[in-house]
Amino acid sequence: MPISFYEARQQILDTVPLLDIETVPLIKAAGRAVAEDITANQPLPAFDNSAMDGYAVRTEDCSKGTVLPVIGSLPAGEVSAGTAQPGVAVKIMTGAPVPQGADAVIPLENCKTEHNQITIMQTVKKGDHIRWTGEDIRPGDLIIPAGTPLRPAEISLLASLRQATIPVRRQVRVAVLATGDELQEIDELPFKGGVVNGNSWALAAAIQEIGAVPLIIGIARDNLPDLRQKVTAGLKADVLITSAGVSAGDHDLVRKVLEEFKVKEIFWKLKIKPGHPTAFGIREQTPVFSLPGNPVSTLLTFEEFVRPALLKMMGHHNILKPLYRATLTEPIKKKKGRLQILRVAVTLDPNGEMLVSSAGDQNTGIQRTLVASQGIALLEAERDFFAAGEKINIHLLGPSTAIGY
Repeated sequence: MPISFYEARQQILDTVPLLDIETVPLIKAAGRAVAEDITANQPLPAFDNSAMDGYAVRTEDCSKGTVLPVIGSLPAGEVSAGTAQPGVAVKIMTGAPVPQGADAVIPLENCKTEHNQITIMQTVKKGDHIRWTGEDIRPGDLIIPAGTPLRPAEISLLASLRQATIPVRRQVRVAVLATGDELQEIDELPFKGGVVNGNSWALAAAIQEIGAVPLIIGIARDNLPDLRQKVTAGLKADVLITSAGVSAGDHDLVRKVLEEFKVKEIFWKLKIKPGHPTAFGIREQTPVFSLPGNPVSTLLTFEEFVRPALLKMMGHHNILKPLYRATLTEPIKKKKGRLQILRVAVTLDPNGEMLVSSAGDQNTGIQRTLVASQGIALLEAERDFFAAGEKINIHLLGPSTAIGY
C-alpha cells in the first residue's frame, strides 16, 4: 500500500543509524558535522589588543586639545616591557598588545601628529578601540554545538583557539548500483537501444556534494546471478542505493534479490509524482534505497529522501532544507492523490520576494527542466489546482544555487 511523502521520509529518518565518531585534523574537517559539543579552551582575544592603528593612552590624561608626547611604538606581535606612563602616548598598530595601564586607543585620524607628539582632536572614552581579553569567547564557552557542520567561519574560530583536531561522524560510504540490460557505461561504444548509465554519475555527484563517499559498483544486468553478485558487493558499504528495477515489470528483479539478502522492506511505492515506485529497506545496520530508474526521478527522490538520511547518519542536526513561501506567477494543474515534486524556476522581484514558475516540461524524461531549476515545489496531494499569485512552499536545489533578478 503506497504511503505519503511525509510518512516515507519520517520512516527513513527513524530507521537509519548514526555512524561512528572519528577524530580528524582540522584541515579535513570542513563540511563535516561536529560529533560532540566543542567548548573553548582559552579566551578570545587571548590578550587586550588594539583594534586600530593609533596611540595607546590613559583616558585620565586626555581631553580635547591635550598635547601628549609619543615615547615609543608597538607593532603587532611585540609586547611592551613596561606600563603606560602618565601624560604620554605610545604609538600602536592594529592587533598589538595594549600596554598595561593604557585604557584607550586614539585612532591616527582622530589626532594631529607632529614633532613626536600628538594633539587630541576628539573626546576619548575608556575602552575606545581596545579588544579586551575574552570579550568574544571565554574559557568554557560552548562555541560549536554537536551536529553543526563546519563552515569556513567555524574552521576559523577553531583554528584561532588552537583546536588542531576535531571529533566528527565518519563519512558515510554509499554504494551506487545501476540495473538494466539496456545500460552501458559512458566510455563504451553505443549500441542500438542502449542507454548511457548517467544515474550512477548523477548519484555519485549528489553524494559527494554533501560530504559522503560514493562507491560506484557498476551495472547489474536483468538476471538474478548478476544482480546477486552486485548486491553482495553493495551491501558491504554503509548504504546501498539501486536505481531502476523496482517497478512491477518482468525484469524488475531488485526487490526479489533484496528479499533473498534479508533486507527488511520498510515501504514500497509512494503517493508522489515522480518517484512512485521508490522503496526503502534495511539489512542489519545497512539502509537500502531503491530508486526509480528515470534520471529525473532518481535525482528528485535522492534529494527528498536519501540526502537527509545520509546527513543524519553523518551526525548533522539540520538535515532538511528550509522551506520558503514563494509566489506563483502562473497557474499549475495536477492530479489529486499524489504529492507532486515540481521543478521550478526561482527569481526575485524588485522587493526581494521570491517568484516561481514551472521550469519547463515536467515529464520525467525531460532532464533539461531539472537543469533549468533552482528549486523544488512540494504541491499537496489533496489539491489539483494552484492559482497564479498564490504562495506555495519551495526549497532550493544545491548548496550554492543562485537566484536571478
